[in-house]
Amino acid sequence: MSNLKMDKTERINNWYDVFLETLSEKYPQKVQLMQALMELLSIERESVYRRLRKDVAFHILEIVKISTEWNISLDKISALNTDHVPFQMRKIDYMNSSEQEALFLQNVIQGIDRLKDVPETEFMDVCNKLPRPLYASFSALHKFYFFKWKYLYGDDKMVTPYNKIAISENNLMLAEMYSQAIKQVPNTSFVLDRKLFENLAHDLRYFHSIRLITDAELAIIKHDVLDLLEYLNEAATKGCYPETGNRFNLYISQLCIDTNYSYVYTPDAKISFVHVFDKYEIYTFDEDMVGNFRMWMHLKKKSSTQISEVDEKSRIEFFDRQRQLIEKL
Repeated sequence: MSNLKMDKTERINNWYDVFLETLSEKYPQKVQLMQALMELLSIERESVYRRLRKDVAFHILEIVKISTEWNISLDKISALNTDHVPFQMRKIDYMNSSEQEALFLQNVIQGIDRLKDVPETEFMDVCNKLPRPLYASFSALHKFYFFKWKYLYGDDKMVTPYNKIAISENNLMLAEMYSQAIKQVPNTSFVLDRKLFENLAHDLRYFHSIRLITDAELAIIKHDVLDLLEYLNEAATKGCYPETGNRFNLYISQLCIDTNYSYVYTPDAKISFVHVFDKYEIYTFDEDMVGNFRMWMHLKKKSSTQISEVDEKSRIEFFDRQRQLIEKL
């Protein structure tokens, strides 16, 4: 019995040691770790010292808060349920973010911006609807996607027409900053569902038919979509973003894509996303799962046609078809 108790105590101590080591990996400088824990847990410096020295253990609620805010996998640390891959979903109001949500978005943008000097950095998006990095710079189109989200998932008793959708100036600025940050990534790839713009045209036609979008508003959104197509055509022709010169790869999938997936990959930082309900992301930092995402998404290229730089005939035909779809609205 005593040996069993000893084994259990040893496992707990080993787990706690690994947890403390993980904190140190997040903040290698002890001063920074101390300050971050003080701010996160709202406790005094001496209380943090005692926890790091193991005089006092972190309370279970403190551990949960740390692991949630710092994206630490407790399953992985404890070596329990090793087949389980931890995913997280963060709910964010992209139309009128709280101060905390805005800070989170700023941190995401700053994190992506720091990757611009890492040549191996990759961003890839496989999508059946326009991803945020592509439409964020087009205000009327940007507003349409939030209008559609509110129509589908909003909890309002009354249906909100397009002209009543209000996105705060701060959120518009953050969306533009996010779009520009992606363009700073050394290598980005997009695999678009071949019916993406056809489905977008269908959605616009439907909302116009039920009078939630007026003739004048439809004309403005239509203009944005045509401008986006011109921008994508230019980037695909050059094989790079016009603003930054960074690599831009565009593929058209010949098979239907069920939802939007993306990843950011560097030698030291890896994260993958499943984009759900139009504006939420379920994400994981699990290295093995991100590796699988990366492999699966690259395999999509087997059933896709690359139209950036190469295959000029396919590129011209693709963009001509999309313009005709939108111009008929």
